[in-house]
Amino acid sequence: MATNKDWTNWRRQTLAVRGGQRRSPFQETSEALFLTTGYAYESPEEAEERFKGAPGYTYTRYANPTVSVFEERMALLEGAPVGRATASGMAAVTASLLCCLRAGDHLVAARALFGAIRYVIEDVLSRFGISSTIVDGTDLAAWRAAMRPETKIVFFETPSNPTLEIADIAGVADIAHKAGARVIVDNAFASPALQRPMEFGADIVVHSSTKYIDGQGRALGGIILCKEDFLKDHLQLFLRNTGPSMSPFNAWVHLKSLETLELRMREHCRNAMQVAEFLSEQKNVHRVLYPFRKDHPQIALAKKQMSGGGGVVTFEIAGGKKEAFKVAKALKLIDISNNLGDAKSLLTHPATTTHQRLTPEARLAAGVTDAMLRVSVGLEDTADLCDDLGQALAKI
Repeated sequence: MATNKDWTNWRRQTLAVRGGQRRSPFQETSEALFLTTGYAYESPEEAEERFKGAPGYTYTRYANPTVSVFEERMALLEGAPVGRATASGMAAVTASLLCCLRAGDHLVAARALFGAIRYVIEDVLSRFGISSTIVDGTDLAAWRAAMRPETKIVFFETPSNPTLEIADIAGVADIAHKAGARVIVDNAFASPALQRPMEFGADIVVHSSTKYIDGQGRALGGIILCKEDFLKDHLQLFLRNTGPSMSPFNAWVHLKSLETLELRMREHCRNAMQVAEFLSEQKNVHRVLYPFRKDHPQIALAKKQMSGGGGVVTFEIAGGKKEAFKVAKALKLIDISNNLGDAKSLLTHPATTTHQRLTPEARLAAGVTDAMLRVSVGLEDTADLCDDLGQALAKI
């Protein structure tokens, strides 16, 4: 396949459209979709050399031309040396941890995490003798105090789900590196269009590409962006032998979505800010969380790390679960869903969905209350979104 190496000099929007592009002898303009599990060889000698590491493909569980282009484009957008795609965001998180941790190791993670990630850290890893400490991700002193000689990984989301806390990537990275630990950042809420954690010291970046990278709620996917030594020493062998591989079709869908990522994220940010301002004026809303609003407690840090506030707004209403459900059921335009990052606006009650498996104490410690609602603000007209939220809030 023909490969264009000029992309290293291109700007980000150009990379989003053409980065990593490879063309077959047919010279197609749209990236080719290679729906194949295996590959043929001219001779047994060629097969032998491929399995020894010679350039080329052997089996789609290991690598696929369409998936490779998606991986390279994502690496270019994140400013990462290499990337490896996975079947889902949780596959990316789990692989990035299990590939390098072993019995006796220790991990430190922020308390404001997606519920499934908390499950992997506190339940799955502990089965293999890997201990963990959960800290307030906004408190650098807490990160520092949690470090041990056996600490190998620190993990956090920024912005966090669903409370939109902002972790100081550079500050945490400095603490972790002094302790000899690697830093993994979940960048799904911001996407590489708004934030590039490696520029602030992160060693590994993970995404649920199901979210903003896909952007239309169609196909599952995940990706791990890392340095070449981490890939060589830990990740590559783990992925090859455990098989959390991305479907070539899903890779192609996400690859095409990257072409509009910057444009979409710009609109998501604009719409989310308008929705946040509207919600802040409603009498039945007690608190609005949005990273670029002037009343967000970490707005300065958010603006230092991010070029936009993202597409998620979280707010707390008067009352509790009963009133939150009443608002959700009264919506006529915005859908109830636990997903986010879609062109369609989606509302979630985190306490009973994404964070339902946490104990009530753990939910409260993470800032998730029964009165909290999360809105993934889509690409509709914001006047319609505000009208819908307004009439629903009037029900309480």
